[in-house]
Amino acid sequence: MIALLILLPLIGGLIAFLIPSDRWRPLLLPICGVAHLLFTLAILAAPVTPPEAGSWIGLDALSRLVLLVVSLLFAACSIYAVGYLRFRLAWGNRIFVTCLLVFLGSMSLAAVSRHLGILWVAVETTTLASAPLIYYNRNRLSIEATWKYLLLGSVGIALAMLGILFVAYAALLPGVGEVSLQLDDLLASASRFSRPWLRAGFVFLLVGFGTKVGFAPLHTWKPDAYGEAPGLVGALLAGGLTSVAFFALLRTMQIMAAAGELAVARQAFLVMGLVSLFFAAIFVIRQPDFKRLLAYSSVEHMGILAIGIAVGGLGTVGAML
Repeated sequence: MIALLILLPLIGGLIAFLIPSDRWRPLLLPICGVAHLLFTLAILAAPVTPPEAGSWIGLDALSRLVLLVVSLLFAACSIYAVGYLRFRLAWGNRIFVTCLLVFLGSMSLAAVSRHLGILWVAVETTTLASAPLIYYNRNRLSIEATWKYLLLGSVGIALAMLGILFVAYAALLPGVGEVSLQLDDLLASASRFSRPWLRAGFVFLLVGFGTKVGFAPLHTWKPDAYGEAPGLVGALLAGGLTSVAFFALLRTMQIMAAAGELAVARQAFLVMGLVSLFFAAIFVIRQPDFKRLLAYSSVEHMGILAIGIAVGGLGTVGAML
């Protein structure tokens, strides 16, 4: 069932690319979106079982929540997309529909991944799949927003890769010839990690995935991307992409907690959250464009999530809500 959540939208994307009709192709979106949501609800309704030890994909409480958010949001946007694309048949929609379905598949893979390498690949795939969606209007501003999104997102994901390498080096224990990036293995051995390398890795992961989340001052791609992308794409970026990237940050928080470095991680989250609130409060005041206004609202929202996680306890419950 978990594999179907990933394969269904990817196969749908391949079919969408092969279908010649721009009129009928958008119907694949609600078909795949609603089917994905039904599969998700069926999985969540089943008795909760812990992920198999050592598995690269699986569902725990956190991934179940993120998967539900992503699936529900995409199903709603896919239904809206049919009418949206019907009035723009002259523009063509082969790339748009294909990339939307690949975007869903990559977000699903990120939500169920239990391996830092797989998680990194999934988040990077979301960037590549969503870039053509931002360019849909095909004008000067949209191509500028797309390139800014690609460049900043690629720099961020490269920093995240460097952070994963630092975490792997921190996990390189004496007498151990092979390092596992599987989440269960990392959590089990985190208490023996090299603290300086682990902290350095956390910083790079926070900045790298924080760029995808849109923490200030790493948020500069958001106003342009949200402003120039179609509304349904902006919704998926705000509710899907940022949720998946924040999920990746929470995985790094789990590793820091297992290593006894939770206080350091919470302080970093608190700083990023407060800075995001500050920047959003300044730039949102005199912003006349409605979609760019929502972009700064998203920066503020992610800042509130970071503060909730930093506070812990009831704050974490509020952030997950």
